[in-house]
Amino acid sequence: MARFVVQLAFDGDPRRLAVRPAHREHLRALRDQGRLVTAGPWADDSGALHVYEAADEGEVRDILQSDPYTAVNGYEVVLLKEWTPIL
Repeated sequence: MARFVVQLAFDGDPRRLAVRPAHREHLRALRDQGRLVTAGPWADDSGALHVYEAADEGEVRDILQSDPYTAVNGYEVVLLKEWTPIL
């Protein structure tokens, strides 16, 4: 397994806010499965940072595809990169 950092940008579309509860439930389920290390929005709600535990980038893209935000085009992926934490 590897760690991947995903940086998202939000465009202010109100449809994203409508599915936010489902998005957060999705994140909780991923955390409970051990696939999400941490996630949260920027303080100004312009985007978010997620850290995933996954076999490869394809698995992370599959995870993103199943996110309720994806169904409403609620974000843009700014960065998706494998990360090697040292601490």
